[in-house]
Amino acid sequence: MFAGASSGCLGAIAGAPFFLLKTRLQSYSPVLPVGTQYHYRNAIDGMKQIYRAEGATGLYRGVGPAMLRTSIGSSVQLPTYFLAKRQLLKHTNMQESPSLHLLSSAIAGVVVCCVMHPPDTIMSRMCNQSGDLYSSAFDCFFRTIRTEGIFALYKGFTAHLARMLPHTTLTLTFAEQTSKLMMKVEDRYVPEDLRKRI
Repeated sequence: MFAGASSGCLGAIAGAPFFLLKTRLQSYSPVLPVGTQYHYRNAIDGMKQIYRAEGATGLYRGVGPAMLRTSIGSSVQLPTYFLAKRQLLKHTNMQESPSLHLLSSAIAGVVVCCVMHPPDTIMSRMCNQSGDLYSSAFDCFFRTIRTEGIFALYKGFTAHLARMLPHTTLTLTFAEQTSKLMMKVEDRYVPEDLRKRI
């Protein structure tokens, strides 16, 4: 869990400016403007405009919730997958097979989406705010609940699940199959004494 959370956190820091830009580009509509609008000609123009208007810190607007979101998702993904797999093997007639891997990874995808969605909502709101509507991720979190109720944190959950479920399912299923293939290659081509040292 710690390794997953750490890697997710570092990935969120590296990708924060690009997520901010993606959110603003997706939110822009010249036909029917809704919410805060940022008009960028393209990604490079967007980066330049954000840097000029908001400075380097502007590129990292929403990085706190992004780190929380990604570290939470990454920390529960593999443990949930392996727990689901063990329980399915123990309590059903399923055997070690691609269908077991698909079902276990689908369960992991649902859990990841459930725990990841509230910080995802906060991050999206902070990225799309104009000025300093929210002073921090906690301010955004509490104001959202106070004004819209607890279920506002799960707005867009179905769309998020539709994105996360195939992603998690395919990633973990292919990882399992690749791992099994590599073990067969190692068994065949790597000498036994070398395998023991590895």
